[in-house]
Amino acid sequence: MSNKVLRPRRSSLAVPGSSVKMLDKARGLKSDQLFMDLEDAVAPLAKADARKNIVQALNEGGYEDKIRAVRVNDWTTQWTYTDVIEIVEGAGANLDCIMLPKVQTADQIVALDLLLTQLERTNGLEVGRLGIEAQIENAMGLININAIAAASPRIESIIFGPADFMASINMKSLVVGEQPPGYDTGDAYHHILMSILMAARAYNKQAIDGPYLGIKDLEGFRRVAGRSAALGFDGKWALHPDQIELANEVFSPKQEDYDHAEMILDAYDWATSSAGGAKGAVMLGDEMIDEASRKMALVVSAKGRAAGMKRTQTFTPPEA
Repeated sequence: MSNKVLRPRRSSLAVPGSSVKMLDKARGLKSDQLFMDLEDAVAPLAKADARKNIVQALNEGGYEDKIRAVRVNDWTTQWTYTDVIEIVEGAGANLDCIMLPKVQTADQIVALDLLLTQLERTNGLEVGRLGIEAQIENAMGLININAIAAASPRIESIIFGPADFMASINMKSLVVGEQPPGYDTGDAYHHILMSILMAARAYNKQAIDGPYLGIKDLEGFRRVAGRSAALGFDGKWALHPDQIELANEVFSPKQEDYDHAEMILDAYDWATSSAGGAKGAVMLGDEMIDEASRKMALVVSAKGRAAGMKRTQTFTPPEA
């Protein structure tokens, strides 16, 4: 599990499990991930039918080009265990991850891990294949972020849930993801985002930014997504199809940056080889590159390759 290759999550499309129409439409959309929601997007009286809709949709297929996740209700509700059991028993073979919202402690992750293990064994599924996505939505969850990230090898991503988080700390704003009125210097979310990012990187997980509710404000979405992408986040939720392309763009390298990263990797490989003189540092144009440069280039290169980008430049070793 610790060596599991994490697929890209530049865009994660949220679809309510209560809408058969939206579940069907999602098949043709170009999001890296689709998560079918049983939590906030589904009214209490509609949750039982939403489970059935999701099981049917997963088994009918058509989402194989995406990471397939289901967001269950959090452990403080009466629905969680039934959500997990019905979804995994009904469509576990066609599911990649369970998303757990409002995670507050490592014990909540451990409980989900144990339940998934029992369900996998009982239903003949590969033990450990189903991943967990942990959503951090309140102060307690953020305080315990490191223990949560380390709680299970099943965890694939840690997600920021801005709306509930803003409410949990009494933030003076009703616009999700935007700076609160009166906070005129810096970024009110910087500590939250960096805490999630540090925990994710320390334990080799992906860090995902949550939703931007102004679905018609695409420039606002780009601005907020650019903030977390600049820090190093791997992707962001999309609540509307129009946000998917933007997320894919913002969380992919620019072509020139991807080309430059690949050139650095090629140049460094050549320089450290016997043919290149086994040097630890070398000039690439006007730039001095070394092992630290290689590590930075690997990050950009990996994001570009995961996004299916093709390089447009080729490295040519200098003549001896």
